[in-house]
Amino acid sequence: MLELLASHACHGGVQRFYQHQSQVTGLPMRFAAYLPPQALQAGAAPVPALFYLAGLTCTEETFALKAQAQRFAAQHGIALIAPDTSPRGANLPHESDAWDFGAGAGFYVDATEAPWSKHYQMYSYVRDELREVVLASLPVDGARLGIFGHSMGGHGALVLALRNPEIFRSVSAFAPIAAPMQCPWGEKAFGGYLGAARDTWRQYDASELVRQGPVRFAAGILLDQGLADPFLATQLHPQIFEAACLAAGQPLTLRRHPDYDHGYYFIATFIADHLAHHARALGP
Repeated sequence: MLELLASHACHGGVQRFYQHQSQVTGLPMRFAAYLPPQALQAGAAPVPALFYLAGLTCTEETFALKAQAQRFAAQHGIALIAPDTSPRGANLPHESDAWDFGAGAGFYVDATEAPWSKHYQMYSYVRDELREVVLASLPVDGARLGIFGHSMGGHGALVLALRNPEIFRSVSAFAPIAAPMQCPWGEKAFGGYLGAARDTWRQYDASELVRQGPVRFAAGILLDQGLADPFLATQLHPQIFEAACLAAGQPLTLRRHPDYDHGYYFIATFIADHLAHHARALGP
């Protein structure tokens, strides 16, 4: 059962926060949903929706509060759905010891290693359960869905889109962890959640997935990266994803921005471009 936690008028639409009992994670899960004014009109047709995946330490509230996306979503008539970044309340040993693993850091994978495998099933939660809950409860058109995200969430968005182009018609990302098998964050998360067999990690590495082909998004993938990002050299590796796209013939727009860092000032600066990118793909 979907529980409405809060609702706020916003740019002619409504910003809501929900909670529901998840069968996939076995715990209550929260998500944010912005419904544009076009979705609230009497007799209105369902609107397209963008799923936004946030980064390390974030919650379902972060994007709604910081990205300033609602104004542009209202202009395009697009709903915004933003889940939490991990299950909460599992009370697993060492779950909260580190900011880059465990609570707030689910990495959008389906964990196979104990004790994480019981609850940390974020890939299936986003792809299946959250999507089904949204389509069953909100005025959203399931045939017009896109996905985007930031950092860890950019990784998740790229992976979910590349593996499920029949579900997600468009994809973009801000400063994604673009080659997680080749960075400390990814190695830590994949080793902990998926085990030591690196071959099993490839299904969650966007650079590996796009390199395998075929072209999934003929209209292109949009990435934005700040050049003052402190994580660029060690964790993000957009150049690896760029090379993989080039080798596979996957159209990619990778924009590199001097002076911008990893935070939400960067995201808020370019969020309008991302909404427009998805609006073109999702149609009226």
